[in-house]
Amino acid sequence: MKKVLFLIPAFFAVTLLKAQTTDQQTQQPDISKVVEFKEIDHDFGKIPFGKPAEFELEMKNISNDTLRIENVQVGCGCTTPKWQPGPYKAGETFKIGIGFNGNTDGQFQKVVTIFFKGGYSQVIRFHGQTYKTPDNAAPGNPALEKIKPN
Repeated sequence: MKKVLFLIPAFFAVTLLKAQTTDQQTQQPDISKVVEFKEIDHDFGKIPFGKPAEFELEMKNISNDTLRIENVQVGCGCTTPKWQPGPYKAGETFKIGIGFNGNTDGQFQKVVTIFFKGGYSQVIRFHGQTYKTPDNAAPGNPALEKIKPN
């Protein structure tokens, strides 16, 4: 009786583990056969703190079918995408605008995920560094007052 009581939970545990490995083996379609990205990691370089910055992500439909964007998901509220769902014809080049509000102090790394019809998706990264400008960019020099003519 004890063996039976032990085997029942063991059976369920093995079944659950098998179900998890089956889900993890599900393959996502290969987006590189459908869309060509001009860049997937954009460097903003140094930008002033609090000043919005934008870049346009250029893509090309390299498949033989039309392509539609289902969603563009950002990693945080500091990023704003501008996009149209399509359809985009075979061979057509299209763009998504990605804006960043610049309100991250210092180094930043952000992600945007683009979801296409048919289960395709691509993660786009962008990074850079913000800097703060001093309130008084050129401090006064009292020695200059001495050499100025009246």
